[in-house]
Amino acid sequence: MKHFYVIWNPYKAGTEEMAGTIEAYLSSRGCVCRVRGGEPDVPPAHTYQTQVPEDTECVITLGGDGTLIRAARDLRGRQIPMIGVNMGNLGYLTQIGYQEEGEVTQMLDDLINGQFQLEKRMMLRGAVYRQGRLVKEDLALNEILITRWEMPRILDLKVLVNREPLTRYKADGMILATPTGSTAYNLSAGGPIVAPSAQMTILTPICPHELAGRSIVFSAEDTIEIEVLGRDDWGQSVVFDGDTVVQLQVGDRLQVQRSSVETVLVKLREVSFVDNLRSKMAGV
Repeated sequence: MKHFYVIWNPYKAGTEEMAGTIEAYLSSRGCVCRVRGGEPDVPPAHTYQTQVPEDTECVITLGGDGTLIRAARDLRGRQIPMIGVNMGNLGYLTQIGYQEEGEVTQMLDDLINGQFQLEKRMMLRGAVYRQGRLVKEDLALNEILITRWEMPRILDLKVLVNREPLTRYKADGMILATPTGSTAYNLSAGGPIVAPSAQMTILTPICPHELAGRSIVFSAEDTIEIEVLGRDDWGQSVVFDGDTVVQLQVGDRLQVQRSSVETVLVKLREVSFVDNLRSKMAGV
């Protein structure tokens, strides 16, 4: 790799300085490195596809898992390999910690010398229908979430799989997670950890008000629909990767299926999912 693009989270301390350090190092190695700057009319936490040159071979994100996920959503369809440097304390997607001496430089050398593997991660496409009409659709790398807002109330949700009724949940919300997102909100809600290279969709109710409320793992080829029941038209919303929010009304249907778009992540040879998982579970 010789052409890089750096995206840094303006809300994380030290990211701008790290971006400058990476740019200087790559330039000293004869590479082309462009850094996402403060372009006018561009939200500070987002990246427009037109900002990233066509010859970019790798996107490096500086922040946390959220920064990498946002970049993946912003650059959907470009199929540019991405790797993240963790500028915080916890990260399952970001492989390198900025505080680890020499790790960032070693990462850059590995990228330049081709010492890495590429791993494709599935994404979910969610579409909200109201009276049969499409209201909003978006993609998610981690999860699509139905949640309550403002008022602490129970949601009434009917779940269908491939148009066949499954069950009805009364819960605080519902998570539809990818394998990548299995270690995010899904994990906090008691859902299973899934190897990120797997192809499946995880359905996890949040605080279900029943004894049988457990996670269910579906094939990536299944289409899952969730219908909003009840009487309150504005007590719930659907959230895509903690970013896009759509308010739901009673009778709305959320249809979730595997997206044809994938995110391509750079996997360094010496960092495996098991290593990363073990260190996070140990609190390292």
